[in-house]
Amino acid sequence: MNQVRPKKFLGQHFLTDLKIASDIADTVDACPAIPVLEVGPGMGVLTQFLVKKSRPLKVVEIDRESVPYLQEHFPELDGKIIEADFLAMDLNAVFGGQPFVLTGNYPYNISSQIFFKMLEYKDLIPCCTGMIQKEVAERMAAAPGSKTYGVLSVLMQAWYDVEYLFTVHEHVFNPPPKVKSAVIRMTRNKVSELGCDEQLFKQVVKSTFNQRRKMLRVSLRQLLPAKSSFFTLHSSLLTRRPEQLSVQEFIDLTNLLEPELRSDHAAPPITA
Repeated sequence: MNQVRPKKFLGQHFLTDLKIASDIADTVDACPAIPVLEVGPGMGVLTQFLVKKSRPLKVVEIDRESVPYLQEHFPELDGKIIEADFLAMDLNAVFGGQPFVLTGNYPYNISSQIFFKMLEYKDLIPCCTGMIQKEVAERMAAAPGSKTYGVLSVLMQAWYDVEYLFTVHEHVFNPPPKVKSAVIRMTRNKVSELGCDEQLFKQVVKSTFNQRRKMLRVSLRQLLPAKSSFFTLHSSLLTRRPEQLSVQEFIDLTNLLEPELRSDHAAPPITA
């Protein structure tokens, strides 16, 4: 078997530049001595460098054409190729509950879903690296006040330190994507508890950014009745827009909202 055909419906763009592949593989060294799980190895351009590292490695691949290619070209992965949909996996079972680094040249069409999945297993994944669409990487690493700061920025930065490492141009892929790519690294921060209701925190972040150009007093009407005293008690805060709030300020806002939402007069929370 010589080649694997890139499949549009899987969002596959195979990296062809070996120097860049080596540089991506080296990003896992920030979290040494623990296993690595690679998502979407394709033809193994990144895998060939990961297998040289002295640590356990498994790969998960949904493409039925890629699996036999990997079996043929990487005999050292015997028994370590998981043919599955990463988004449907129980990540506790991958290394027997042992923490691991997540890495890969992630499919553009599900990259955000991959990271939301990672958040569900944040205590199992102390480090995540890899390549994604440049626009998504910029959103994840954005600071408050930036035009790219949004839901993904807040939810990821609540639990991880996000580093935008370098940009990758279109011509080093087969087929070339229509956008630039970027390599990122996310390292688990020291937060073990947010200090607020986590589900409500996510809901507040999503609800306010649904109307990111509006002041909080407008976007929060999705959660609170129009006559709630909250709007008068916290009027100065509510003149701000969601993109101006830090992660900690979203936590503080969540704590301010929680007693209001638990009262008999509060509107039922939406599920964004």
